[in-house]
Amino acid sequence: MMARTVVIAGASGFIGSYFRQRFVAEGWQVRTVGRDASADAQWHDDGAITKALDGAELLVNLAGRSVNCRYDERHRREILDSRVVTTRILGGAVAACAEPPRTWVNSSTGTIYRHAEDHPQSEVSGELGSGFSVDVARAWEDELAAAIVPGTRKVALRIAIVLGAGGVMSPLRNLARLGLGGHMGPGTQKFSWIHVEDLFRCVVFVHTHGELTGPVNAASPYPVDNRDLMSLVRQSLGLPFGVPTPAWLLEAGAVLIRTQTELVLKSRWVEPRKLLDAGFVFEYPSLAGALNEIANAHPKPSLT
Repeated sequence: MMARTVVIAGASGFIGSYFRQRFVAEGWQVRTVGRDASADAQWHDDGAITKALDGAELLVNLAGRSVNCRYDERHRREILDSRVVTTRILGGAVAACAEPPRTWVNSSTGTIYRHAEDHPQSEVSGELGSGFSVDVARAWEDELAAAIVPGTRKVALRIAIVLGAGGVMSPLRNLARLGLGGHMGPGTQKFSWIHVEDLFRCVVFVHTHGELTGPVNAASPYPVDNRDLMSLVRQSLGLPFGVPTPAWLLEAGAVLIRTQTELVLKSRWVEPRKLLDAGFVFEYPSLAGALNEIANAHPKPSLT
């Protein structure tokens, strides 16, 4: 039997590298699109991207510059272009395929929702927010919606903060090491997250469940508040206590490590309603369990 083929765009990052290994372990043939010379197609070569996509079953676009930086003008442009332009390029390449992918899962972000401490934000009832990060998310999803690819189901995956052996916990650990390891701001803001293995499983689940359309939230059903989050971060660093930090002091610390306070002060309360209703079961629903697995990382068994 011929191996199924997946094309991963943005395969060199933390999530992309994990996905590549997991798809290979599941018996998929993996093709990649990226900036690296090792990729099967580079972003500047439309013909090579179309060739990589033609006959593939699934396209997963993870391309996007890290948002863990100060939002100066140059970084804002890089963050926006690395998401919108790459999505536009992929849309053109999919449209040019004789045999286009059946499913196109395109990254988006749970940050698209407003600051929410009152109730969770689902795909249907959630309210979109405002500000730079939300503007980027809207433009990203608009570009996906604009792609004219009749033979391909498009799904914007609104991803919460992804946890794994590497990646995005580092800003929180860095702040804790500076002594700012207590709760941040009010401490009541929600932290929506997902283990990288569950994110991989979400993508496969979305691909195999054709009834899932439109935006899909990818987040654990059990977010924590900032107090619980920072307690777990301190435990992981062996720090017995942390000084609570008001927003103004946190801003000073964020400048020192060149990140944005939004990463820790915005209340992200993302509800994976569509996934739960479709029967998806999270392997790592609790943050304590997810961090424990990451601390004792080992190769994952095949899903089959």
